[in-house]
Amino acid sequence: MSDIINNKLCNRFRGFYPVVIDIETSGFDNKNNAILEIAAITLNMNQDGWLNIDEKCHFHVNPFEGAILEPSALAFNGIDPNNPLRGAVDEKIAIDEIFKLVRTGIKAHDCTRAVIVAHNAHFDHGFMMAAAERCKIKRNPFHPFATFDTASLAGLVYGQTVLAKACEVAKIPFDQKEAHSALYDTEKTAVLFCEMINRFKQLGGWPLTN
Repeated sequence: MSDIINNKLCNRFRGFYPVVIDIETSGFDNKNNAILEIAAITLNMNQDGWLNIDEKCHFHVNPFEGAILEPSALAFNGIDPNNPLRGAVDEKIAIDEIFKLVRTGIKAHDCTRAVIVAHNAHFDHGFMMAAAERCKIKRNPFHPFATFDTASLAGLVYGQTVLAKACEVAKIPFDQKEAHSALYDTEKTAVLFCEMINRFKQLGGWPLTN
């Protein structure tokens, strides 16, 4: 019975439902710069307590009205906001769909609230919170300040804080040419997070015993 309880996702992170997020933006200011691309990946836990990737959600996003588009940021992520082939949607559509996916997962796993998992999570969390406020979304499923930062965790586990380098040490294939695509970075961050959590379990650290 104890194994069944320990192997439920809701019990692994004290009721939090981890959702991996990556956001590409037009700058560093979450109030004035736009979200241009966003991806989210939910996680589940199998009957043996191993964390795995579950569902994926990905959008190219139109800049909100009045957003500042920093040329240096666009050059860095290679995004042309005016390219009609992007198939971009308005910010509210993207955020609504991601929140719908997250709320469904919270309910399915008996969790109480979602928590953002991201590489340098403070950045993505800030943009997510600002977007939810702009879109006047009343039921934001994410914790208002708590996050799981894979940069910090990777520094502890692998001695590396850069996503590509942490993946290299963890023997997770990483293509630099695909980096700064929100979906690609989210996928790699999700694999890295699962690897670190599962490695801790493999080494005997979970469930905790006296």
